Amino acid sequence: MAPLSPTVARWELVLRLREAREQRGFDSATFAKRVGFTPANWSHVEKGRRVLTATTIGPVLELLEIEGEERAELLELLAASKERGWWARSSALIGPELQRYYGMELGAESIRSYDSLVVPGLLQTEEYARALISADVMIRPVQVEQLVAVRLRRQQRLRGDDRVELTAVIGEATLLQQIGGPKVLRGQLEHLANLLDELDSLSVRVIPFTATRGALLGGSSFHLLDFASENLPTFTWVESAVFGGAVEDPEQIRDLRFAFVRALDQSLGRAESLEVIKHYSQG
Repeated sequence: MAPLSPTVARWELVLRLREAREQRGFDSATFAKRVGFTPANWSHVEKGRRVLTATTIGPVLELLEIEGEERAELLELLAASKERGWWARSSALIGPELQRYYGMELGAESIRSYDSLVVPGLLQTEEYARALISADVMIRPVQVEQLVAVRLRRQQRLRGDDRVELTAVIGEATLLQQIGGPKVLRGQLEHLANLLDELDSLSVRVIPFTATRGALLGGSSFHLLDFASENLPTFTWVESAVFGGAVEDPEQIRDLRFAFVRALDQSLGRAESLEVIKHYSQG
């Protein structure tokens, strides 16, 4: 069971309230006025940009006629959404969208990731992460160590009774790209191999150079997060050289889920991938 995340709790709360509103036939603007919000403010609530309070949620639940066990569940989600996640302490360093992703990551039960040229952040060594972060011209030198610490903090999800199930697909070029130089890369590959030996909740799958369709996703990077609650859909995050953000469009999410399946089909199995990683770590 994943840890309780205020970000995930808030997301589930607003999704369930929106679904209840739509099921009862209220349009957003009419509903907002009936419960004491302006249409713009209620829109912010349903998009997770404004937080309800114990006072303001009352009229919402009354109008939607939500009672009993469901009402109790929603009030529990509201209380959980008020907690502060560890990422909030770095709010001056990381923007609200990235904070949201870290909150989703904390509460995810499983993650599927695709990276063509770099090792995913959850699996990076301190030295590898530092080399990547310090190479970003948009990041000031004084921020590098703070961002490295944030990345390492995220990796706590890999261990413990509530560990996340992670399937990471990477291109074989990742195992050769000398981020930080040969010594840093070797340390990173050894770390990957050790993690795979240690954690049965982790699978790293390598798309070999020999894969006939191995380049079908180009240089993209994306992550698919799934949750224990049946009320929550897959949360999708896409990154490029100049953009990183959530994907909200259901068709785009569907396409990325299919793209991950295709990438997995082109990859080696877990054991074969581990052998390739160990081979490069000794090169």
